[in-house]
Amino acid sequence: MAEAIGNDSWNAGDPYDRFIGRWSRRVAPLFLSWLAIPTGRRWLDVGCGTGALCAEILRHSPPAALTGVDPSAGFLSVARQRLPTSIRLLVGDAGSIPLQDGEVDVVASGLVLNFIAHLPQGLAEMVRVTVPGGIVAGYVWDYAEGMEMLRRFWDVASTLDPDAVELHEGRRFTLCRPPSLASAFKQASLTNVEIAPLEIEMEFSGLDDLWQPFLGAQGPAPAYVASLPQDRRLRLREALRRSLLGADNGPLTLRARAWAVRGNSP
Repeated sequence: MAEAIGNDSWNAGDPYDRFIGRWSRRVAPLFLSWLAIPTGRRWLDVGCGTGALCAEILRHSPPAALTGVDPSAGFLSVARQRLPTSIRLLVGDAGSIPLQDGEVDVVASGLVLNFIAHLPQGLAEMVRVTVPGGIVAGYVWDYAEGMEMLRRFWDVASTLDPDAVELHEGRRFTLCRPPSLASAFKQASLTNVEIAPLEIEMEFSGLDDLWQPFLGAQGPAPAYVASLPQDRRLRLREALRRSLLGADNGPLTLRARAWAVRGNSP
């Protein structure tokens, strides 16, 4: 996961995995199918987190070499437990990738681009470490519309707390829309830029399955929940239950859309 912005927190792998990692593992195969990279290429996963995308790269497009870079030692600790020792995992961030020029054929970044504090510098680094004509790609949640779990959470939180309006990820992360993604990649001198939707369904057994991951303090929404006193936290939980479930505490399915982007290194 990329460096935190503001009060966002990204440092503990297991809580992150319960919150978003389990859904990232569902999106990653769709992303790789869309990329359609042949086997035997050298890959870099920027913001590799707990290793969800790395694991899918190994399964879907067996690489000649695979490196994951992430600033969180906690996330990398989880990734090392899950991935083969042949995968090189390095502490580092997108603004200063610890690789040589032209060292990889493909750079991929899953659910990270909007968290890079200085995206132009981050994209410039991704281009630097990619061979000419290689692929730089990523995917981000459609916070404004298609990532229903987070959109509904922030819509409810904003009705209870005016301060939550500015934290709403649909409002904060304007990058996570096709025109903005395409513009950022083109400004980084990437060519043949393409955008595509990636859609999954998020199934929850009930309110607890939905709510408990928000208590892990990993990411903007859980960090906001952690900042609330207990009475306001319970009030938010109840308001979210009414919004999503009404009088029913049974299973719930929400849609989740991510936007994928790719371009060729000049």
